Amino acid sequence: MTMNPGRIVAGALAPHPPHLVYAENPPQNEPRAECGWEMLRWGYERLRADIERARPDVLVVFSPHWQTYVGTHFLGLPRFQGLSVDPIFPNLFRYTYDLKVDVELAEAIAAAAGATGHPVKMMRNPDFRVDYGTIISCHMARPTWDLPIVAVSSCRSAAYYSVEVMQDQALALGRATAEAIGRTGRRAALLASCSLSHRHFVVEGDLPEDMSREHVTSHHNYLWDMRMIDLLRRGRLEEVLATMPEFVNQAVSEADSGALSWLIGALGHDIAGEVYAYGTVIGTGNAVVGFFPPEAA
Repeated sequence: MTMNPGRIVAGALAPHPPHLVYAENPPQNEPRAECGWEMLRWGYERLRADIERARPDVLVVFSPHWQTYVGTHFLGLPRFQGLSVDPIFPNLFRYTYDLKVDVELAEAIAAAAGATGHPVKMMRNPDFRVDYGTIISCHMARPTWDLPIVAVSSCRSAAYYSVEVMQDQALALGRATAEAIGRTGRRAALLASCSLSHRHFVVEGDLPEDMSREHVTSHHNYLWDMRMIDLLRRGRLEEVLATMPEFVNQAVSEADSGALSWLIGALGHDIAGEVYAYGTVIGTGNAVVGFFPPEAA
């Protein structure tokens, strides 16, 4: 029997502030909230529905908070369980996770990336603690946790080379991701787990979910967020890439992780994004944006 070729049926800019899970009050998270960040959470609800209609059978997530400094790593065991605690906001995020991994697809992406000369490694330590960025984006995109995932680390090239080097590596990794998805017959939804502007407040209020305190850190950062969102919604992805180095430097953007460049590299061509929400969390700019290639219609 011939395997049907796989394809990317959905992609998303899927930011991971722990505050969003906190405000959702899922049973996996110990702290309880009253409310908060509704625009972003309701935007995620609409994204979930559209991803569901695309019928994926795996989520592939690239997280800035699994930081590796020698190559890209992938979860390499069928199951990971544990307690994830956000090191900055342990009062908001203490989450018990139990997730399944599509090891075959993870190994296929690693092999495709390795064939280009990019160093890769499979994480096969059963006690490895899965990072909170991976968990939060997957939870917000699929809180039922009924699909396996592939988790991709962020090789921090921007930290010791430059944003340009990071972007080149992330684009190549995105292309390798798409190649492996096609070869393995998967219907994959890709999650780029990152904020846009990323300068935080330095003092937290007594009540974290007090929305009267919530605003973007600066008008400068807001203008940069709007510039990038406008390009995403118009499908000007090549222009997003051309703007990326200046955006990262000017807005202290979490896109320095390579997550957004990876997603664009995997999509392979300009696709207009559906902007479900924009909102701030502790001053950072966050957009929930979906991309649906025509083949998924």
